[in-house]
Amino acid sequence: MTANLLEFETSPYLLQHKDNPVHWMPWGPEAFARARAENKPVLLSIGYAACHWCHVMAHESFENPAIAALMNELFVSVKVDREERPDLDQIYQSALAMLGQQGGWPLTMFLTADAEPFWGGTYFPPAARYGRAGFPDVLRGIAETYGDEQDKVSRNVAALKNALTAQAENRSGGTLDLAAIDQIAGRLAREVDPIHGGIGSAPKFPQVPLFELLWRAWQRTGKEPYREAVLNTLANMAQGGIYDHLGGGFARYSTDERWLAPHFEKMLYDNAELLDLLTLVWQDTRSPLFEARIRETVGWLLREMIADGGAFAATLDADSEGEEGRFYVWDEAEIDRLLGPDAALFKRVYDVTPRGNWEGATILNRLGGLDLADDATETKLAAARQTLLRARGKRVRPGWDDKVLADWNGLMIAALTHAGLALDEPEWIAAAARAFAFVRDRMNEGNRLRHSWRNGQAKHPGMLDDYAAMARAALALHEATGDPAALDQARDWVSVVDAHFWDESSGGYFFTADDAEGLIVRSKSAYDNATPNGNGTMLAVLATLHSRTGEDAYRERAEALADAFSGEIARNFFPLPTFLNAVERLHRPVQIVIVGPPKTPETEALRRAVLGCSLPNRILTVLAPGADLPPGHPAEGKGMRDGAATAYVCVGTSCSAPVTAAADLVQALSHRHA
Repeated sequence: MTANLLEFETSPYLLQHKDNPVHWMPWGPEAFARARAENKPVLLSIGYAACHWCHVMAHESFENPAIAALMNELFVSVKVDREERPDLDQIYQSALAMLGQQGGWPLTMFLTADAEPFWGGTYFPPAARYGRAGFPDVLRGIAETYGDEQDKVSRNVAALKNALTAQAENRSGGTLDLAAIDQIAGRLAREVDPIHGGIGSAPKFPQVPLFELLWRAWQRTGKEPYREAVLNTLANMAQGGIYDHLGGGFARYSTDERWLAPHFEKMLYDNAELLDLLTLVWQDTRSPLFEARIRETVGWLLREMIADGGAFAATLDADSEGEEGRFYVWDEAEIDRLLGPDAALFKRVYDVTPRGNWEGATILNRLGGLDLADDATETKLAAARQTLLRARGKRVRPGWDDKVLADWNGLMIAALTHAGLALDEPEWIAAAARAFAFVRDRMNEGNRLRHSWRNGQAKHPGMLDDYAAMARAALALHEATGDPAALDQARDWVSVVDAHFWDESSGGYFFTADDAEGLIVRSKSAYDNATPNGNGTMLAVLATLHSRTGEDAYRERAEALADAFSGEIARNFFPLPTFLNAVERLHRPVQIVIVGPPKTPETEALRRAVLGCSLPNRILTVLAPGADLPPGHPAEGKGMRDGAATAYVCVGTSCSAPVTAAADLVQALSHRHA
C-alpha cells in the first residue's frame, strides 16, 4: 500500500492530513491486517482539528518527506480523530499514563498488529529539543526494538494490558452519604488557588464539575470558603484572556496561573459546562458580570457554532495563517487606529500596552479589575468592542470543525435549556430543541445513537457518554416544554444503555456497547475527563427518571450504579465530581410541584420564582388541576389552595406547606438545601 487513504474520511482532522506524504490509514481491520502481513508495528497518531500542537507536529514531521518516508518504511501509520473515537483515545491515553508519561495531544502510540500498545509519547520534535528525542530517532529506535527485542515488547504489552484491565475494574464500597461528599469538598477546596481561582498552578483547566461540587457543598453546609472559591474562579475566568471579550466564548485552558494566555481553541463542551455553572451561580448572585458572559457566550454559540441542520459544531481552531492566536490578539497601534479618541479608555481597561502582554502582542483581558464599571463606561466599552469585532471579522478565520458529536451536543442542549429557563429566553430553548431534533432524527436509528455526523454521514456506534448526555438533554427539554415525547425519548435511550452497556457481574456501565467493535479492553470508569463522566451523568439521569415516573426500577438501578463506584473515593476522588454530584441528586432531589392552570399569570409567577433560584437538584413539574403525579411522589394528591395556583417544595420524602405567592416560594426555596 503506497497511498494516503484519508481522503475518503469525513473528519476535518483526518482531512487535514490527507495530503501528507505519510501513507496514513484510518483505524480499522485493514490497517492491522497489513501490519501483520508486513510484520511491522503500528504507529497510532491521535489528535483533533483544533489542537495547536497537533498542527505543529504535522508541519514539522508529517509534511516532511524524509520523516514521512521513514514512517512509511518502518510502520503502518494510523490516524485517529479523538473526538470521533473517544473509546480509542481513552484506552491509549491510559496506556501512556501507565508508562509514566503525561498524556495529551497529539498522542503518539506504538502498537502491535493486535492493537496492543508497547510504547508511546505525545509531541515529538523533528530533531532533539525541549528535552525530547527527535522523532526520526524515536522511529528508528522503536522499529529496531520491535524487530530485535520481541521479548521486551511482549513484556510491555502484557504489563500494559493487565494494568488496563485492572483499571476497568470498578470498586464498590457501600452506600455513599452526603457527609462523605462534604469531607471530599473540604479536601478539594484546599487545592483552589485563593488568588486567581482554579485548581493548582499553570496550566489551568476550567474543571467545571469540581466547582459545581464546591457550589453544592456551600449550599448544603453554608461554608463561605466554598462559595468564594467558585465566585473567584468564575470571575477570573470571565475577565481573563481565556475568555474572548469581543466574540464571546471560552478557550480550552490557560497556559498560566492567571487565566491570561489560553490555548486559543474553543471547544463546544467547555462552553456548555461553563454556561451551566455560570447560570447556576447567577441564579444566586444575580451578578451582572456572569449574566453578561452567559449572554455573550450564547451569542457566540448561535452566531458561530450552528452546523448544517441546526445542531452544534464541535470546535474552533487555535491557529489561523499558521500562527496560534493570530485571529484573537492585537497590537496597540491597531487599536489606536480603529478606536481613535475612545482608545485610551479601552486600553486602560483591557490591558493594552505598547509591549503587549503575550509574545509582543496583546490578549484582551480585564484582570486588572474584576468588577464591571458603571453603566456609562460599560456602554462606551461595548461600542468599542463592536468596532474591534467588526475589524476582526475581516481577518482570516480559524478552522471550524463542523462535525456534530452526540455527547457534546447533549451537554450544550441541556446547558442552553437551563440558561434559557433561568434568563427567560425562549429562543435559546428553541435553539436547543432544534439541535436535539437533529441528533434524534439524523443520528438515531431504532434508538441506537451514532456518535458523529458530518457531510450527510452518521458514523461510529454511540458510546455511553452519547446516550447519557442526550438523555440528560431530553430531560432538560421535558422540564422546559412539558413535551412528553422528550421524556419518552430519555426512557428509550436509557433502555438501550441498560440492555447494551450494563455490567451484570460488577455493576456500572461500560463505555462501549456489547455489540461494538472489540478493542483490547472494554473500559469502565466513573472518572471525569475533559467532559463529564458517562456513569456520573447516567446516575443523575436515573435519579431524575425515578422522580419523573415513580418507577422503582430507575431508583434501583441508580442505587446499584452508585454502589458500583462508591469505593473509588478511596482510590482517587479528584476525578469523581460528576459522579458525586449525581449521588447528591439521588439522595436529595428538590421536587417542586406547581398545581395550576398552565400559562396563567399566577402559575407563571410561581414558575419564574422557581427558575430564578439556584437549585442544582431541581425537578420542576407544572401540573394542570386534576392531573396526576407519578405514584409515590411526595406531593401526590396535593392540589390548588383556595382556587389559586399552588406550589409544593419537596426534599426527599417531605414537602412544604402549600405556597401561593411567588415571594413566599422564593423564601421557602432559599431555606431549603439544594
